[in-house]
Amino acid sequence: MNWTRLAAVVIATGVLSSLTDWLFAGDWIHKRFTYPEVWRPGGEGRAIAITSPLPFLTCAVFAYAFARLGLHSVPAALKLAFAMWLMGPLPLIVTYAAFIKLHRVFVAAQLLGWLVKLAIVAVAAGLFLR
Repeated sequence: MNWTRLAAVVIATGVLSSLTDWLFAGDWIHKRFTYPEVWRPGGEGRAIAITSPLPFLTCAVFAYAFARLGLHSVPAALKLAFAMWLMGPLPLIVTYAAFIKLHRVFVAAQLLGWLVKLAIVAVAAGLFLR
């Protein structure tokens, strides 16, 4: 495994997937399709600082798993991404939405955001970690 390529994929896809988090759950959706009583009062600076490294962790684990599983193509990476989405974010977010007051648009945006995030790292891994 080429560790330099792995690091480059993780950094690039971590930045891109951070942007997808902002796009799919950012101010536009947060202000229009959420219930104010669900969110913590006050500034979000601490929460943003705590969660900012998480997209990089997601991308690192996906890229490492892709390489260690011996996969070598973009279609294989996308299949892995879809399987991971079905195993993790989909049931987790849907379960939270069943028990926590979350707007349907926000739930759909979160699900789509996770699918896009995994697709981004899958394409990059498939192209650059052969």
